[in-house]
Amino acid sequence: MNRTKVAIIGASGYTGVELMRILALHPQVELKVVTSRQHVGMPVAELFPSLRGIVKLAFVDHQVEVIADQAELFFTALPHQTALDVVAALCAAGKRVVDLSADYRFSARSLYEQWYQTHTQPELLAEAVYGLPELFRRQIPESRIIGNPGCYPTSVILPLAPILSRGLVAPGTTIVVDAKSGTSGAGRSLSPGSLYCEVNENFKPYKAGTHRHQPEMEEQLERASGIRPEILFVPHLLPVNRGILASIYVPLARPVTVAEVGEILNQAYAGETFIRLLETGALPSLAAVRGSNYCDIGYVLPGNGKQLMLFSAIDNLVKGAAGQAVQNMNLLLGLPEDSGLRTVALVP
Repeated sequence: MNRTKVAIIGASGYTGVELMRILALHPQVELKVVTSRQHVGMPVAELFPSLRGIVKLAFVDHQVEVIADQAELFFTALPHQTALDVVAALCAAGKRVVDLSADYRFSARSLYEQWYQTHTQPELLAEAVYGLPELFRRQIPESRIIGNPGCYPTSVILPLAPILSRGLVAPGTTIVVDAKSGTSGAGRSLSPGSLYCEVNENFKPYKAGTHRHQPEMEEQLERASGIRPEILFVPHLLPVNRGILASIYVPLARPVTVAEVGEILNQAYAGETFIRLLETGALPSLAAVRGSNYCDIGYVLPGNGKQLMLFSAIDNLVKGAAGQAVQNMNLLLGLPEDSGLRTVALVP
């Protein structure tokens, strides 16, 4: 069987090594190229000993004109803005791209520029599809650019979109999102805030009300449901390696029952391989999803039924990044959506 040749541009970070881990064992693709400007010539296994004997490549520079012919599909795991022109060059070379930066996630150029920087390839935004398969599966195979969602937005949009779609939340309602992430969400680059002594035995909020994932949540929730909520987003840093746990507090437009909430979520996600709806009152945990592509969703309806509490757990490096990117790749290539992704969570 001929396997599709794939490449990763920007493979030396945590998302890059997670992509290599998944793709190296994917039965229908062949990992041909991995790039890193900082580590050109270094064997992958030297930087990431976990891949010793599994990924036998060395890092090369990401000169698109040199590597474009070596693969059919590209993952770009580059910093925001850096990805803009690289993705454009790959498209000009006739390649399909799953971009893990924020550069092609937004439909509105003005919103992207308000929270990031000038978008130098605005003509490509109309071609890009937001790569959340459970909501936009039909559009993904037709696109040549997939804007892979952010980790926090994935954990929030999946539980919240069905509730908004059913009109249970009035337009303009403020929804509080209290989310916690492991330190790998900050990336592999050295920064004082992610040093061991800063993180260990500590727990703290950061970028409260100013985190750039907030507008991504609001835009994509409106696109998925027709209702644009106001998200009050407070992320926190947990002293763990990986995982996101999101607690979402939703004021309802009318009282509902537990059975109604369960029916709404089941109708939205029945048959979804990577969404696991928990029994009423059961709550998700990081340990149950670590290393997997699953999103676990629970809910509680306290008191008079006018306030809904939604909870979700994902691995920020898998369903929140690399796993979801491979899920999108599978759709682009017409492969079974779960190919290479049926890893069970690592417990303990």
